Amino acid sequence: MATLTALSLKGRALRLLGAREHSRAELERKLAAHEEEPGSLARTLDELQAKGFLNEQRVVESLVHRRAARLGTSRIRQELSSRGQDAVEQLRATELDRAREVWRKKFGTPPADAAERAKQMRFLAGRGFAGDVIRRVVGGEED
Repeated sequence: MATLTALSLKGRALRLLGAREHSRAELERKLAAHEEEPGSLARTLDELQAKGFLNEQRVVESLVHRRAARLGTSRIRQELSSRGQDAVEQLRATELDRAREVWRKKFGTPPADAAERAKQMRFLAGRGFAGDVIRRVVGGEED
C-alpha cells in the first residue's frame, strides 16, 4: 500500500508541476492532505528535487515571466517574498518600459485633465509600479 501512496503522491506532484512550476512549500501545502504515511511526501519531493523536476530558481523565473508584463516590481517582489533577489533587480531595470507598455495597452493617450491623470496613476500604482516610474509614464517623459 505504501508504494501505491508514493506513486499517487508522485503522480499528483507531477501533474501540478506539469501545469506550472511550483515551489516545494506549495507542493507540500497542496499534497499534505493526500499523505497517508508520515514522511512519504517529503521523500517524494526529495526524489523529484534530485531528478530536477522541482527547482526553486525555475519557480522564481516562471513567476517573473508570467507576471512581469502586467505588474510592477513591488507587486512581484511581494509574490516572491524572500526568494529571487536577482530577479527583482532585473525587474527593476525594466520597470519603466513595462509600465509604459501596460499604460499604453490600457489608456494609450495622455490624460486630458487632473481627474484622468489621477485615474491613470492609480491604475499603475495598483499594478505595483513605483511612484517615480508612474509620474514619468503618465507625464509623458521619455527618459
